[in-house]
Amino acid sequence: MNEIGLLGKKIGMTREFYKTGQSVPVTVLKIEKGRIINVIEEKDRGYKAIQLGFGKIKNSKLTKAMKGYFSKKNTEPKKRLKEFKVKDTAIYKAGNEFGLEIFKDVKFVDIRSKTIGKGFAGGMKRHNFSGLRATHGVSVSHRSHGSTGQRQDPGKVFKGKKMAGHMGDKIRTMQNIEIIKSDLENDLLFIKGSIPGTKNTEILVKTSVKNINKLTIKEKIEAIEKLKKVPEKKKK
Repeated sequence: MNEIGLLGKKIGMTREFYKTGQSVPVTVLKIEKGRIINVIEEKDRGYKAIQLGFGKIKNSKLTKAMKGYFSKKNTEPKKRLKEFKVKDTAIYKAGNEFGLEIFKDVKFVDIRSKTIGKGFAGGMKRHNFSGLRATHGVSVSHRSHGSTGQRQDPGKVFKGKKMAGHMGDKIRTMQNIEIIKSDLENDLLFIKGSIPGTKNTEILVKTSVKNINKLTIKEKIEAIEKLKKVPEKKKK
């Protein structure tokens, strides 16, 4: 069940208070339920996977090809289609729906989203350059990135040279983010800290790929409370 992920939308940020007085910043995600549109077998494509559909879309906004595809699958049109590779396709059937319940016993997740676009940025902002001297001999080029190439040999700027350019607006993955709590009624997932993207950014949430042994905030608080209770018993 944990092989698949869910698409959601970043609503914004808030904070969660614990009885110890600890304040934890959290990002709120509105998770959409995914419906299995197609079960892909190994004999067809060379790998096993399931295709999930997310979100609603009007028929008028679909291409003829997609209208035909959804009518063939006998399901309502979906805005986004996402494939997830699975080890066994036998446990999945077309038409099944998945929601936040798949993260019921999951403590850490991986998040994939698009970062905020910063437009055309200079070398100092984009690559943390120090810039030129702010005093003697520097004329109207304090924030420039300095020389970019060599002389006649090789006579070019090498690929990958750190220069000014388009910054942000890239797909990024954040791993091992802790789930603080989930609201199954409203399909809300509260995760620790900040994640890439603006409000309403599309987010892909999957169970953490790495095996994480670290304690969650709740587990840490419970451990501290147990330690506090131990000396009290000794006094009696």
